[in-house]
Amino acid sequence: MTVPTSTYRLQITADFTLHDAAATVPYLSALGAGAVYLSPILAAHAGSTHGYDVVDPTRIDPDRGGPEGLRALSEAAHAHGLAVVVDIVPNHMGVEDAGENRLWWQMLLHGEGSDAARYFDVEWNAADGRIRLPVLGDDDGQGDLRIEGDELHYFDHRFPIAPGTADDGADARTVHDRQHYELVDWRRADSELNYRRFFAVTTLAALRVEDEHVFAETHVEVARWFDEGLVDALRVDHPDGLRDPVDYLERLRTLTHGAPVWIEKILEPGERLPVTFATAGTTGYDALSALDRVSIDPTGLGTLAEATGSAASADEWHEQTRDSRRVVASGILRSEVNRLARLLPDEPGMTEALIETLASFGVYRSYLPIGAQYLRAALEAAATSRPDLTRALGILGPLLGDAEHPAAIRFQQTSGMVMAKGIEDAAFYRFAAPASLAEVGADPADIGGVDAFHEAQRERLASWPDAMTTLSTHDTKRSEDVRARINALSESPEIWLDAAASLGTELGAGDVTLAALIGQSLIGAWPLSRTRAQDYALKAAREGGVVTSWTDADEAAETRIRAAVDALFDDDSARAALETAVDSVVTAGRITGLVAKALQLASPGVPDVYQGSELWDLSLVDPDNRRPVDFAARIDLLERLDSGWLPDVSDDGAAKLLVVSRLLRLHRDRPEAFTGYEPLHATGSAADHVIAFSRGGVTIVAARLPLGLARQGGWGDTVIALPGAGRADILTDEAVPDGEVLVADLLARYPVAVIA
Repeated sequence: MTVPTSTYRLQITADFTLHDAAATVPYLSALGAGAVYLSPILAAHAGSTHGYDVVDPTRIDPDRGGPEGLRALSEAAHAHGLAVVVDIVPNHMGVEDAGENRLWWQMLLHGEGSDAARYFDVEWNAADGRIRLPVLGDDDGQGDLRIEGDELHYFDHRFPIAPGTADDGADARTVHDRQHYELVDWRRADSELNYRRFFAVTTLAALRVEDEHVFAETHVEVARWFDEGLVDALRVDHPDGLRDPVDYLERLRTLTHGAPVWIEKILEPGERLPVTFATAGTTGYDALSALDRVSIDPTGLGTLAEATGSAASADEWHEQTRDSRRVVASGILRSEVNRLARLLPDEPGMTEALIETLASFGVYRSYLPIGAQYLRAALEAAATSRPDLTRALGILGPLLGDAEHPAAIRFQQTSGMVMAKGIEDAAFYRFAAPASLAEVGADPADIGGVDAFHEAQRERLASWPDAMTTLSTHDTKRSEDVRARINALSESPEIWLDAAASLGTELGAGDVTLAALIGQSLIGAWPLSRTRAQDYALKAAREGGVVTSWTDADEAAETRIRAAVDALFDDDSARAALETAVDSVVTAGRITGLVAKALQLASPGVPDVYQGSELWDLSLVDPDNRRPVDFAARIDLLERLDSGWLPDVSDDGAAKLLVVSRLLRLHRDRPEAFTGYEPLHATGSAADHVIAFSRGGVTIVAARLPLGLARQGGWGDTVIALPGAGRADILTDEAVPDGEVLVADLLARYPVAVIA
């Protein structure tokens, strides 16, 4: 199977099954999509809305449509010329309900000697041959244990009882003490667990897919998909957690018969994906970062930083994230650090040296010997910040640099956890200058711009032309159109200053940065329901961990935040302040959102459209971005567009659907139009407000920084010379004259022209 021209991501749930997905295929085909791209479909924890908590990798989830659903979808997609891409989860399995996961249950039942024990990454000798399960309300909670048949129960939790350990009629606590597992206070998970998790999620237990038997058994269903021609490509979730991602990808290439495989890999600024990886490329967060920064005006960032209490410089941001990673490594991920330390010499300061090195590590993972420079840099930074650890770091460095040493292997699996929890799930909730810069795969200190965008596209075309590009995913903190609105604050920070003066800091329970983060996010997503606003505000506050947290909730602070959100709905003055800010950015947000979508769809790579985002999508962090999509409305609008309607750039989002459909169809029908990349430059009074490039057979000309453009009175004498001749803007079907063209004429109808 060749690489599809584009993908359209669908979130498959019990409420939107594979059969429902099959019914959308005619619309996706009409839209121009090259592939239908599915969230995980293997059997997951009951009620899971995301599917990343797989409990049985050998079968498709019956609640998501079962094998019949996949076959129906596959047949429909292939009949319409669409490929099928499926997201798989090799790093971990769901263990929230032990009885749902046959392998987990068998391991708990029979312990280290069980055949199932080889599947899970457990350090048995760290807890006297038992696996610690953090489920009790406190360590005295064992008094609430009860025996029911051949199971041990703790409230809604149930666990197996090993044969012969309850035959003497002993009480539940005594029987518990005879098991291969130990139920402990949930608070002990941070420092005393002896099984690897997905980040700090104790209900997701890590798998050992490096074991050939485990790989084969956990991929038997995936192999069937390719053997039977049901699926054409894969997306791999969190490969950085695996013991050997490079080897895993090689085995996956064999299993899929060489099908395209994309990996969820986050690259830091300047980092490159090793070209030796058996992958079509990343899932596109690196592209998202470059695209967003085209619409950022750096002149307003200092004002926003001062007003929001956010990091005001690259050095300040990087030191803040380093502190955040240090807190994470010392706190919620201390179990992983302690396990790593047990692989090292018992020297004074060794654990602290590990923590400081992890805190100083500048990327998610090295793949030794690839990426050894990142380890060296982290060790040097650790030595500078903690000279008292010089001896321990001197011992640590050579061991972590030895690709075969168990500690080096474990360190590579751990560094990504620390990065993700320290930055994505902590520091990103402590930055609002503006909040849109703090997005998955991005660095708020990296301002980018037009030149950086062009450089990134040339690099992508040369190295990873089949990598995905994206603007929204199920993991983004804010959808593309929310970010587009917020980006406008960089052009006119006074919009936020006025709103903040009226709203105060109670949205953040007195914390100015949290208040700004929540306030800006609500401006970006307005109008939204009270429930959505409340859910987001509390999640943001708990993730940030400054005024409250998931593990140590401050009820008083959370009450203040709820009251402040309520005021936006109930208090005329507060709502007016918010809506004034919304009114000030909504038009700029539409322009920026439309342009960003066109740039994404025309840039090098395989563009992915997240479900529903072909219209305006004002979603916040998950689960808000997994809300149902009204496909009937989209079908109706697309039919109207195809009848010749040219919509205004307005609330209905039809103009965005026009851009998406025309560019996706062009990819599908004329892939040769997207084979090169050449930046184009305008001249004249508003030249800085133009971004343009040619892909060979298609040229994009678009507006940027619309508020600033309006302040200076529009395009004026700005012109651009276009390559080729005798072509038209495929959005309007208007002919484009040869040679030099006034940008005002070219962008008279829409803020972007697609010339082919």
